[in-house]
Amino acid sequence: MKQYSSYIFDLYGTLADIRTDEEDRRLWERLSLFYGYQGARYEPEELHRAYLCLVNAKERAAKAEYSVHYAHESYPEIPLQEVFRGLYEAKGVKADEALALHTGHMFRACSTKRLRLYAYAEELLTGLKEAGRGVYLLSNAQRIFTEYELRYLGIYDLFDGILISSDEGCRKPDERFYRILMERYGLRAAECLMIGNDMDTDIAGARKAGMDSFYIHSAISPKGQNDSHRETMADHSMKKMDLRRLYRKLLAMDG
Repeated sequence: MKQYSSYIFDLYGTLADIRTDEEDRRLWERLSLFYGYQGARYEPEELHRAYLCLVNAKERAAKAEYSVHYAHESYPEIPLQEVFRGLYEAKGVKADEALALHTGHMFRACSTKRLRLYAYAEELLTGLKEAGRGVYLLSNAQRIFTEYELRYLGIYDLFDGILISSDEGCRKPDERFYRILMERYGLRAAECLMIGNDMDTDIAGARKAGMDSFYIHSAISPKGQNDSHRETMADHSMKKMDLRRLYRKLLAMDG
């Protein structure tokens, strides 16, 4: 059975269970109050509309710029702190990096309904490292949320390397995101196994990068990804979230 020297993990839905609701009216009520404290007065509905409009505008601009340098199927990513800062500027308030960061934390805290590790996640990462394997994180996420959530969950220091899409300007399934990881840490695709819960991002991206993959179905995997036809996209798969069982399977590969 093939052995791998490095394991690359997705985060949300693979190692951590998260539920957020960015449509919750209470989120926008609290966030508009926070903006008001800084002198940028918004009604909740006005702030929600302005946020979505600015996100869409920045994503369109990023995609247009990205397509000049990379293939049309690439997937650019924007850093959300620019959006939070832009919402201040629209009301004539100058926001520094610290304020944009704190606003992002407020947004995330108010929109998050659940955040916890799946059972055995920490033991899985620790066990692989003790076995001499490299452990990396490749996440479609925002640095202003994810770095702090990794620390909150107690697993930030368990990775040999962490790549977050908002830092790199691209996201899974963009092959470039995988290439950045491999070049930065001196990894070879043939020796890596990508582990994730999304066929369209984690697994499809790994295939483009020439990397084997392991699909694990979780409660927040996109719908329709647990059928036998789609599972053929991955080299290995599990139909139910069970990280203890996953660890045993990975050890068996090493055997």
